[in-house]
Amino acid sequence: MSETSLIHVDGTTVSLVFERTAGMPPAWRHFGARRHDVEHAWPIAGVRPHPPTLLDGDPVLTVLPTHGFGWFQQPALAGGRPAGHGDLDWAHAFCLEDVCWEPHAIVFKLADKTAMLGLTISYAIDPESDVVSAWAELENRGDVPFRVDWLAAACVPLPADMDQVLGFTGRWTLEFQEARERLGVATWRRDNRRGRTSNDSFPGVIVGTALDDDTGAVLGAHLGWSGNHTILIEPLNDGRRQLQIGEWLAPGEVVLGYGERYRTPTAYLSFGTDGLNGLASHFHRFVRKRLLAWPHGRMKARPVHLNTWEAVYCNHDLDDLKSLADAAARLGIERFVLDDGWFHRRDHDRAGLGDWWPDARHYPHGLVPLVDHVQRLGMQFGLWVEPEMVNPDSDLYRAHPDWVLRLDGRPVVTGRHQLVLDLANAAVTDYLFDSLARLLSEQPIAYLKWDMNRDLAAAGHGGRAAYRRQTLAFYRLIGRVREAFPTVEIESCASGGSRADYGVLAHTHRIWTSDCNDALTRIDIQRGFLRFFPPEVMGAHIGPFHSHTTHRCHALAFRAAVALFGHLGIEMDVRTLPTEEAAELAYWIAVFKQWRHVVHEGVLRQGNLGDSLAWVQATSADGSASLVAVYRKREDTARYMPALPLKGLLDERRYLVRVLHQPAAPHFVKKTDLLTSLAGDGVVLTGATLRESGIPLPPMPPESATVISCRAV
Repeated sequence: MSETSLIHVDGTTVSLVFERTAGMPPAWRHFGARRHDVEHAWPIAGVRPHPPTLLDGDPVLTVLPTHGFGWFQQPALAGGRPAGHGDLDWAHAFCLEDVCWEPHAIVFKLADKTAMLGLTISYAIDPESDVVSAWAELENRGDVPFRVDWLAAACVPLPADMDQVLGFTGRWTLEFQEARERLGVATWRRDNRRGRTSNDSFPGVIVGTALDDDTGAVLGAHLGWSGNHTILIEPLNDGRRQLQIGEWLAPGEVVLGYGERYRTPTAYLSFGTDGLNGLASHFHRFVRKRLLAWPHGRMKARPVHLNTWEAVYCNHDLDDLKSLADAAARLGIERFVLDDGWFHRRDHDRAGLGDWWPDARHYPHGLVPLVDHVQRLGMQFGLWVEPEMVNPDSDLYRAHPDWVLRLDGRPVVTGRHQLVLDLANAAVTDYLFDSLARLLSEQPIAYLKWDMNRDLAAAGHGGRAAYRRQTLAFYRLIGRVREAFPTVEIESCASGGSRADYGVLAHTHRIWTSDCNDALTRIDIQRGFLRFFPPEVMGAHIGPFHSHTTHRCHALAFRAAVALFGHLGIEMDVRTLPTEEAAELAYWIAVFKQWRHVVHEGVLRQGNLGDSLAWVQATSADGSASLVAVYRKREDTARYMPALPLKGLLDERRYLVRVLHQPAAPHFVKKTDLLTSLAGDGVVLTGATLRESGIPLPPMPPESATVISCRAV
């Protein structure tokens, strides 16, 4: 047996192993749990029996499988030159030219000299989180333009036993819905062509052996890109599968001239053996340590919001808003966010977008009087904007109808009475930056809620599809705002959660998860979101008793218990609350403030107890404290509530366990002494007891919650 030339890159618990193969890119040997036996591996091609029906030199899965010379599965690169410029311009065969190898990273330099192409592939492991960042970059080294149809940001192998897939779908007010499927003989594929991240095809996927909460091998992949994407999982001839993830490109969207390059967005991948919660902890650590850029370099305690949308909508009156701010401050709210309706002639959603100055009818002296009032109350001031959009009924559009994305000779496509401004036009972005800079300079605005309320259609620029350049121009614009006003925090909002990804999160500090504040619906929305994003960036608001989007009605405690495990906000007219309910809301705001450091800096776990109960648990990094909520979503046939095992606490430590809230039980249910004590002064239990025996739960009617605290004593 010939000697095998292997390259391995290790994280703390993850290894990437490649084999040098003659005349080909490096072959994938392993992506998964850390390996310690790679020096004894055998050559992959040297031990495979050769069936008589296969081509000689049947290719293995490499870091860049390509079409034309025996690879019949999905290639990682597709594209070509115009007809008449050589038969080989659509078929590619790359060889390894160089390897840049570091302890936690590898960069492969590849070339196809016949096709006159160069390609760089990078995989880097963050050892603190075991998240792998991957990208690819193609260079045209020929005189004839090369059209790129597809280039995977990452192409990785999956073990044969990983046959369960967790994808994410949804719609407006029902984002991040988990869809579990079994992989079979067909290719599993999800595409997004909406021009923004979208809520019906989130750019992330999880594959595993069982997809359990706390056990089993799982691999997660996410594309950090706020535009179009493709994710595919395909069976291979050797029993494994390949996973490819990258940017979906419209025909002709990327054409490279001589010396030009196309670099993919970055894909983020991680592998773990501790189930879905273990995988989520990898992604949470990575976002916290590597991705988020907080003002002054460190996250401050996330301030409780009041957002004005469901309180006043577009009906703005200065005195009315001041009274709303007064009521908010009395409750302990820390940031007052003025939503849509404040700017020129914005009486409804059919006019005004693009005219970014205060409406003189409602704000004759600008926003300064309201901002000053809010600050005197001890709150920060935030403002809603939607810079990328314009209404046809606006001064901006009447002056510059040519500033919108369009296809020449075709009608423009409106959505929500809006058109999309062409951000690749420097005049457009200069106007938008100057408008935002004027607002941020004239008054102390601490926060922008940056919205984006429609998909891209008829999205052209200069005769080509403009999805990619629009996304890159958006990044440049928001980066320009961040550079000029580094202390301003920005929220990514797009009809709720339609622009939630690591690409936008590198420029922002919060994501508005959904326009739906219905607590029952929010349980599953937030569950899917938290698979990839930590809770401190998840906008989670307590909405009104009567839900704006579903028309369901829920008790305040249920609404609060669901919102506690994100970045808390209030989305209602708090002036209308009865005295007793206002006091209850102030109590929940105080609970959030007491526990936000645990929720926002600790380890999060989620799970189900049967089909009707869901739970979420946040535990401090040192295991000294834990906050738990259990949600009953519907009735079931069980006579008794199951106990909930609590992991993450220290076995030998003793904890004071208290029920901070439990729903009113039916009158015919008899309380036990233990449940009575838990709801009173609490009970002291060891971490081992809480892990092995669990914590008993009180009776819970449908659409209610129990909230439990554990503190070391």
